[in-house]
Amino acid sequence: MPVIALVGNKGGAGKTTLCVNLASALAARAPTLILDADPQRSSLQWRTLSDSDDAVSVADAVDDVADAVNRVSGEYRYVVVDCPPSVHAAQTGEALAISDLALIPVQPSPLDIWATVHIEDKIADARERNPGLQAMLVINQLEPRTKLSQLMRQALAELSLPAAQTAIRRRMAYRSSVLEGRTVLDQGKRGEAAAEEIQQLIEEVVNL
Repeated sequence: MPVIALVGNKGGAGKTTLCVNLASALAARAPTLILDADPQRSSLQWRTLSDSDDAVSVADAVDDVADAVNRVSGEYRYVVVDCPPSVHAAQTGEALAISDLALIPVQPSPLDIWATVHIEDKIADARERNPGLQAMLVINQLEPRTKLSQLMRQALAELSLPAAQTAIRRRMAYRSSVLEGRTVLDQGKRGEAAAEEIQQLIEEVVNL
């Protein structure tokens, strides 16, 4: 049962949006659960908004991430943990200690890149207890025509963590679907390009 943690060190990076879309796409392949370990409980709020019985399940894991993972062991093929937007949060440390993969969404902004430096240190600390932990940066909310976005790959190359080849673009389909308790997979033609990005990212991470 691979455990995938969505980790960030500042709000507004699109962590929960990526989490629910990634988990929903995984759920179309095999049983998948989101564990909401963020005290803001944004993933749980998203699930509450959904009027679809087929939407991926979300469970509260704020109080004890490890216990929540142990309770669902054997029930799901994939578990995706939505961590708080801080590497110093207790829940983030708990998630990294038991996860197989940490995905770190990073926006094309200096603040996001600087915040990632602290995540590098936290990943290194977590690997002392969980040596099998893999980690990958994911460029999120990319605007290809901006100069900063064009320089993003070069900037991330200076960091020790690898970056996914798949970048997630800034698209209205992501924002509108989350507000409706849905995902880009439910958007039909309108969400087709976004859904393809999510599927490409999954192909990268499930084959690590």
